[in-house]
Amino acid sequence: MVVSEGIAHNSYIIGSGGNAAVIDPRRDCDAFLKIADKAEVVISHIFETHRNEDYVIGSLELSAQCGAEIFHGANLPFSYGTTAREGDVFRFGSIELSVLETPGHTEESISLVLRDLDISPDQYMIFSGDTLFSGDIARTDFYGADRRAEMAAKIHDSITKKILPLGDGVIICPAHGAGSVCGGEIADHPFTTIGYERKTNRMLLMGREVFIEQRIHESPYVPPYFRQMEQYNTTGAPVLGRLPRLHPLGIAQVRQLIKAGAQVIDIRSPTAFGAGHIPGSLSIWRDGIPAFAGWFLTYEHPILLIDDFNLSLEVVVQRLIRLGYDNIAGYLAGGFPAWFKGAQEVETIGTCSVQQLQERLRTEVPFILDVRDIRNYRAIGHIRGAHHTYVGEVPQFLPKIPRGDPIVVYCDAGWKGSLAASYLKKNRFRDVTNVLGGMQAWKNAGFRIEKSL
Repeated sequence: MVVSEGIAHNSYIIGSGGNAAVIDPRRDCDAFLKIADKAEVVISHIFETHRNEDYVIGSLELSAQCGAEIFHGANLPFSYGTTAREGDVFRFGSIELSVLETPGHTEESISLVLRDLDISPDQYMIFSGDTLFSGDIARTDFYGADRRAEMAAKIHDSITKKILPLGDGVIICPAHGAGSVCGGEIADHPFTTIGYERKTNRMLLMGREVFIEQRIHESPYVPPYFRQMEQYNTTGAPVLGRLPRLHPLGIAQVRQLIKAGAQVIDIRSPTAFGAGHIPGSLSIWRDGIPAFAGWFLTYEHPILLIDDFNLSLEVVVQRLIRLGYDNIAGYLAGGFPAWFKGAQEVETIGTCSVQQLQERLRTEVPFILDVRDIRNYRAIGHIRGAHHTYVGEVPQFLPKIPRGDPIVVYCDAGWKGSLAASYLKKNRFRDVTNVLGGMQAWKNAGFRIEKSL
């Protein structure tokens, strides 16, 4: 298994008899080639369990480097690859992969059942894609409200009529782990079994009709970059050949790019960003890029990266490339210190502790913006008087925020709050403060928490 952190994505490579298959490869595909070389096998097949929404599938990228044939489900008009249908069987030495059509998450979703015929003709594991996760069932909302009941019924039937009958001992290899936006509450288990899910998966325990009824009323967050991913993963994303080289840029080059509309992404901590940053920057910490870049960045304008010491920027590039952001112009040479040493304009954003906020609320009535996801807002509670909107939806909420009032933003621990605050600052809200420690610190301080009815 090859795990892509941040998007909680799992790829798999299996092989026998000199040949190998890769299932749901990521776009930066060197890991698969290195594994194949070490095992002295040739990657001959690539399988896509479905058209992905949350990252760029790496099938074309990998195929361009190893010549493997690409296979995916039949019920979507892909512009590349070969159709695989129910009952199709593929052999790799002693390993056999057979195709199950398991629609629901998407119409063309497939699962792959593995048998090791040197050991037994019985099924050993299943690569379930985005159909069945550890402790969860994939989201079914991509086809709109009118088809939620239909797709929920399809995924439930795919699981109960095709996957569960394979047997309790069969190992499930899902395409995502805990933290993925393709599920709701995926368990932090890299693998699971059919028997374990049959006994413990809350979504299966509730029964078909209750499951469908619940899905009709769910409204998972849909980042705007999903539309770009759907296009790339249907028609084919550009083949890069390798990760792009990141260019160091001088102050004059950075200024010129900003004037031309470049997107400035500051990957430092909320405290560093609050103390000083390039005007118009967005505060997206490096580990937050996979989850939040797709809410705020466009694919048209170049991206500039700002750090303090420019360490491990290749990891940041890797994460952006997985989301299809090939428009990375470079980074500020010398980091942010070069900017202020060069006597360039610097902006700040207010920060405060929860104790300072508590004291402030005794005499002031600022506009308090809670940018956590709705589940935490409801389950944990909120600061009295807070207005809730998820951080990714702040751009839509902007007209409802009073420009003349001081704004206090908080999240779970301060990182998403910094992102929301930076977006407000970028849009000319002047008096903005991010609460360091967020609701976690507020709760630990023992301050009053209210819950919505």
